[in-house]
Amino acid sequence: MKTYMAKPEEIERKWYVVDCEGLVLGRVASQIASVLRGKNKPCYTPNVDCGDYVIAINTDKIVLTGKKLEQKYYRYHTGYIGGLKEIQFKKRMAEDSDKALTRAVKGMLPKNSLGRDMITKLKVFKGAEHNHQAQQPVELKF
Repeated sequence: MKTYMAKPEEIERKWYVVDCEGLVLGRVASQIASVLRGKNKPCYTPNVDCGDYVIAINTDKIVLTGKKLEQKYYRYHTGYIGGLKEIQFKKRMAEDSDKALTRAVKGMLPKNSLGRDMITKLKVFKGAEHNHQAQQPVELKF
């Protein structure tokens, strides 16, 4: 029996839409990352980007469990002395809820050029409207 290895030109991509209203951030991010990688397909190949496009809407209504809304911080360093910056998750959700989901999904993808290509197939919107109706996305339930 031979092992099937998918080629990039053989991949058929579909469009899915995910309504994030009332869903937990980490759980929906892991499901979206799985679809972006293509792990839900029988032709999954680890070294080929065989995933589908995902449109996430209503990211401003995503929830966290426990006290994470007050206790979770995003930290980064500018590179200068004393340059540690912290942003509380509550503030990030109020300003850029779409970036919070994008960062969560990006952390679950491979850390190489393949992962950077996969994250470009994620389209995130704060409200219920999106501008990808022409692709006829199918609703994805988790």
